[in-house]
Amino acid sequence: MNKSSYYYGKNPKSISLVLIRIKALIRQIFKQSNGSAGARTIRAILNNEHGITLSRYKVAKLMAKLGLKSCQIKRHHYRQADEKHSIYDNILDRNFSPEAPNQVWTGDVTYIRIKGGWCYLAVVLDLYARRLVGFAISSSPDSKLTVKALQMAYHSRMKPSGVLFHSDQGSHYSSQAFAKAVADCSGMTHSMSRKGNCWDNAPTERFFRSFKTEWMPKNGYENMTEAKTAIVDYIWGYYQTIRPHAFNDYLSPAEKEKRYFNQTSYQLS
Repeated sequence: MNKSSYYYGKNPKSISLVLIRIKALIRQIFKQSNGSAGARTIRAILNNEHGITLSRYKVAKLMAKLGLKSCQIKRHHYRQADEKHSIYDNILDRNFSPEAPNQVWTGDVTYIRIKGGWCYLAVVLDLYARRLVGFAISSSPDSKLTVKALQMAYHSRMKPSGVLFHSDQGSHYSSQAFAKAVADCSGMTHSMSRKGNCWDNAPTERFFRSFKTEWMPKNGYENMTEAKTAIVDYIWGYYQTIRPHAFNDYLSPAEKEKRYFNQTSYQLS
């Protein structure tokens, strides 16, 4: 027997209640994220919500000991388009960091696999805190879907004026019906990405990637009802209020907006 093993057995280390609590919290956060949270995300939640400061390397070691592995997939690299072609000018021009909420919204549509086919999700994202302000789900990726998502955003945000709305050049955004919906929003301007260039709308694409890698089963959902329930649970139950976002200095979208409005109220008082 090694000498160190003998003395370790003779004087075993006491059980750390703090470490036990931290491990329990890590399990809880991991489970709450549907198995998607990695070391950075868990470290941020531990720090922001529980006042526990750990490095992401320490969190990664504890996750490994607990047998927890994030289900996130590797980043996909998209081909960029060189030629600029747009129905509306690309006013946004990848300026993804507005100074306040309700200045820049982005929209996009993605497919959701269901048994025997697809359903479609349209979203509207406020770029200030990457907060989802409108969404709609349908069996068809048409203008009715995108108009519904935009109308939800406009009314839920108390009809703000002068918003810049940015999207791709899909027919569901270039149609007359959607143009009318934009015109019905006070002072709203429509901006469009260059044709075939997803990087011009990267934050919205990133939201879809997060949902599909963090929440959606690999084989999709049984039907549209199940898909709707899962999407609502992800948006309201996790993404908006719990999930830390790197762009927000690892605050959730709701928390970043809350701090902005609290600071603005304090400066006005």
